[in-house]
Amino acid sequence: MVRFTAALGVALVILGVGAYVLTSAVSVTALIPAFVGVPLLACAAVARSARWRRPALAVALAVALLGALGSAMNAIKIGEAIAGTAQRPSAVWVSTVMFVLLVGYLAVGVRAVLNARAGSAR
Repeated sequence: MVRFTAALGVALVILGVGAYVLTSAVSVTALIPAFVGVPLLACAAVARSARWRRPALAVALAVALLGALGSAMNAIKIGEAIAGTAQRPSAVWVSTVMFVLLVGYLAVGVRAVLNARAGSAR
């Protein structure tokens, strides 16, 4: 889970910086995925210590949840982006990619927590 968290953090930073560069650095909001990715990278770094693994990954899941909820606002406009009627189609696409990545991470993370609890109950 630590490697997955780090990989997701790197992917979000690349997504954010890429969106910022590809939109000609018009708005800092294009960096929002990077603003979520950096705390995930920090959590992954802290989670490398066995003592801090659980709390760091819990914080990472909380960051992912907040990021997913925030990106959902634009991600629900994906139909408009596909139809070509979205006001900011690049923002919609970036938010949708971010949403999908974070929801996938949350699913894997929740499953890992449930498996860990089931394993410790035995």
